[in-house]
Amino acid sequence: MTKWTIRDIAKMAGVSPGTVSKVINQTGSLSPKTIEKVKKVIHETGYQPSFSAKALATKKTNMIGLIYAGEIHVEFAHPFFNKVINAFKNTIGQLGYDLLIFSNQSFNNGKEDYVARCKHYQLDGCLIITGEKVEGAIHDLDQSEIPTVGIDLTLTGKKSSYITTDNRKISELVVNYFKKLGLHKITFIGGPEDSVISSTRKQAFVEAMQHYKLETHQDWIRFGDYFEESGYQQMKEILEGDSLPEAVFAVSDMMALGAMQAIKEKGLQIPEDIKVIGCDDIEACRYSEPALATVKQDQQEIGERAAEILHDLINGVKVEPSYLVDPELVIRQSAR
Repeated sequence: MTKWTIRDIAKMAGVSPGTVSKVINQTGSLSPKTIEKVKKVIHETGYQPSFSAKALATKKTNMIGLIYAGEIHVEFAHPFFNKVINAFKNTIGQLGYDLLIFSNQSFNNGKEDYVARCKHYQLDGCLIITGEKVEGAIHDLDQSEIPTVGIDLTLTGKKSSYITTDNRKISELVVNYFKKLGLHKITFIGGPEDSVISSTRKQAFVEAMQHYKLETHQDWIRFGDYFEESGYQQMKEILEGDSLPEAVFAVSDMMALGAMQAIKEKGLQIPEDIKVIGCDDIEACRYSEPALATVKQDQQEIGERAAEILHDLINGVKVEPSYLVDPELVIRQSAR
């Protein structure tokens, strides 16, 4: 099979390579006759323009970098992020882009440089999914001229924006619900203690508890890693204390599921003895026993909106510096 070049097509059509490029990318002013002549040769030869030829003509590659920044193990495994990424991927694809996934492994002699990587691959923009302890190279990318959107990561660059769930409202919804049920003794199981998101939820939880004059003590403020085992272990320790809580709020559904297992092993009933609410609204909530109440983060909206914001940034459309998505309390059997 002959591998045709743009020069071959130009020669057969009797035009310049630049004219062929304009026909391919639908740019410039050409006569209908010239366009038809070039298209005829392309059709007859089966010519496929190279990626670099398209990029050179349009100054755009229609490629987006997807960066898993910081400690990324949670993002690769957690159902919440999987759904966000799928929504982003589908929407950005409909807008005409392909994805190039970066890890945070070293790119250039042990020194991370996302700006260099973006330029190397001629990316139009980047989406950042963040873990904990985000590397300094993310700040450099944020402050660069490369359009960038962060999920659950504050960005301040001129060509950046970020989207996140209203994390304070998540905790406020839970505490308010338990208060209306007449509950006073509530425990909190957060993510890593140095996590910005987990700290925001913890602070809002404590402030809401104080506002309603509900019982709080340090031993009922616990921290895990968003996964089942940490929720299970933290709940076991809480249940070994002198006083039992009436309710548990875990900042991820997976930790809440682990906490439920510990409660059952103690011989206690959910929700009769202890009520449980998680966060995220992953699929497993509907099938746990009892079904897990949760605060829904709208993963679909977050992913879709992130794609739309990035598309606007790439095309020079003014966007807001940040977007908050409202959470929704979903009450199921574990908290009735």
